[in-house]
Amino acid sequence: MLRMTPNGLRRFLAGVVAIVLLCILWLSLDFFGIAVAPFYTNEDFSLPINASGTDFNQNGIDDTYDLLIGARKDAQNHPVYDGSYVSGGYPPENRGVCTDVVWRAFREAGYSLKQMVDTDIRASIEDYPRTGGVRDANIDFRRVPNLRVFFSKYAQSLTTDPYDIGAWQAGDIVTFGDSHIGIISDRRNAKGIPFLIHNSGQPHREEDALLRCGTISGHFRFDGASLPKELQISFSYSE
Repeated sequence: MLRMTPNGLRRFLAGVVAIVLLCILWLSLDFFGIAVAPFYTNEDFSLPINASGTDFNQNGIDDTYDLLIGARKDAQNHPVYDGSYVSGGYPPENRGVCTDVVWRAFREAGYSLKQMVDTDIRASIEDYPRTGGVRDANIDFRRVPNLRVFFSKYAQSLTTDPYDIGAWQAGDIVTFGDSHIGIISDRRNAKGIPFLIHNSGQPHREEDALLRCGTISGHFRFDGASLPKELQISFSYSE
């Protein structure tokens, strides 16, 4: 049996303590947004980048990329986590929750997700149990269960297996149970699993979080060209 001298034991324990402290330091830097996690792209995994082929607001950028750009703008703006009810529906730019990432992403592409959801609720409120049978345009579009129903009806439903990396593309929408929602990034971790752009009050708003936000309840790819005409509604603050 190997015996360790007192000096050897002290050196061993000092090494263990140093490793633990370095781990704590790294985790702290990551948590507070100081450390930047390495990321990869579709090209690193020989995956194609799929665009929708639709440019709803005719700005020369495909809707898929507009959704990504809009979500990233919200992440970089880093709004304070605040889900307060707002008369008129839209919280100020420096406030928001996970659902606000989504409507702001759609705003970038020219769509009024608020009006689109409200129009569908007016037409078929029975499809939206979260409303309790009472429509409220000021908040319905900021509730995850309502968005999950809307995208289940009007977007392509895809696999919820995060390890099927080729099935996940930037601009996709993902729900976790009925409590959280985000937009898929064009960044990936070393295994190819995409980063998530979301707001749960965390320091990093675009991060390697797809596997730790809960059970994935929906994975959707939006294409405005497949929307019914009555739901192709342009964004306007004067709604």
